Amino acid sequence: MHALVLGGNGFIGSYIVDALLAAGNKVRVFGRAPGNSDSLLPSVEYIYGEFSDVARLSEALNDIDVVYHSISTTVPSSSNLSPVEDINGNLINTVKLLECMRQQSVPRIVYLSSGGTVYGIPDSSPVSELHPLRPISSYGVVKVAVENYLHMFHELHDITYVALRVSNPYGAGQSNTGLQGVIGTYINRLNEGLNIEVWGTGEIVRDFVHVQDIALLCVRAGESDAVGVFNAGFGKGTSILNIIDIISQYLDRNVEPVFKSGRSFDVPHIVLDISKAQAEFDWSPTITLQNGIGHTMDRVFKNSRVKLVAA
Repeated sequence: MHALVLGGNGFIGSYIVDALLAAGNKVRVFGRAPGNSDSLLPSVEYIYGEFSDVARLSEALNDIDVVYHSISTTVPSSSNLSPVEDINGNLINTVKLLECMRQQSVPRIVYLSSGGTVYGIPDSSPVSELHPLRPISSYGVVKVAVENYLHMFHELHDITYVALRVSNPYGAGQSNTGLQGVIGTYINRLNEGLNIEVWGTGEIVRDFVHVQDIALLCVRAGESDAVGVFNAGFGKGTSILNIIDIISQYLDRNVEPVFKSGRSFDVPHIVLDISKAQAEFDWSPTITLQNGIGHTMDRVFKNSRVKLVAA
């Protein structure tokens, strides 16, 4: 299989690249040039360009069997500040991508949607794929719109797709900007000697899943004939306060966060029902939160505390 990973130099994309290579696939990456050329893999072909550059995107699609779309130009916290920019950067550019795929007869795409935002405030937990879609951020609205365009291109142009509604991925290499990914943000800030910030009381619950588990699911989804939307998470909820407790255990000291006012776009509680993906792709997440956080801290702090093992 010849795979194109959009955003393959990014956090999730780089793990997808590693998983594809481990499965014996030929891989091409499209995205912005990385700041550190040492991270480039000799067995991977790289094409650099902006997501909006249709000519470069068309070049990257040549002879591709499946596209893995992990590019996002916004995160939930920034998307509401400029919904128009969110629409232009993500929705319009993804529709252009689908048009290029149609023109070049690229048959399949795996899209990383959002299990944490497309459902809005859920009526019940865990949340299945049948739950109504009521996003309260532009980020979630655009993800839903992209899913609808995927369905349209499937019906009209026979492009098969899997949209993975990913919950809250974490792992080594996650950005420390503080815009998305509380685990990565907290660990990186603590490593730099900075305080960590909690929006609200810290009692909001999220479904945290290690990025390696998501990467494996992406590969299996691309190799399959399945079509449709699938939740992708760990299937269990954890509060922000519990995340801080786990980090404190590895540091062997109490981490005292700075509490700030809650944000209107934060969903109070969401845990995904992942049974559909488990059945369809013979997949289950294997990396526990404790081991995943420990491994991430090993990488960031450069100090062996715990081995990453399946559990």
